[in-house]
Parts: sequence; structure tokens; C-alpha cells
Amino acid sequence: MFAMKLTLILLGALLYLVGTIGWFFWAGPDLLVTGTIEALLYAFAGTCAWLLITFGLAIHIIKTARPTAGSGSNP
Repeated sequence: MFAMKLTLILLGALLYLVGTIGWFFWAGPDLLVTGTIEALLYAFAGTCAWLLITFGLAIHIIKTARPTAGSGSNP
């Protein structure tokens, strides 16, 4: 079971890294160089989506590591 979990974690990390590198070094700059209003809106929307995914991933990692943190009850 541990090997399966580790494989999924590493696969997720690899996909996130590939997506981040692909966005910031290939798709994002290409949209900015195009310079049309539509391309700039796509670049802005893509960056917002990347930020939402990043913050959601960070919150997921924190809540998984400390499931009692942020529950609202004082011990």
C-alpha cells in the first residue's frame, strides 16, 4: 500500500512540475508575445488557474499533515 501511495504522490508532483514549467516557459510567454486582447485574457486566466491550483494543493498538503489544524475548536 505504501508503494502505491508513494507512486501517486511522485506522479502528482511530476505532473504539477511539468504543468508549471509548461505554463511559465512555453504557453504563458507565447500568449504574451502574441499581444492580442484575447491572448492576454487567456494568459491572465491561465495564471489565475495556476494560482488556484497551487493554493489548493498547499492547503491540501497542510490539512493532510495536520488534520486537526484549523478545525475551529480550542483544545
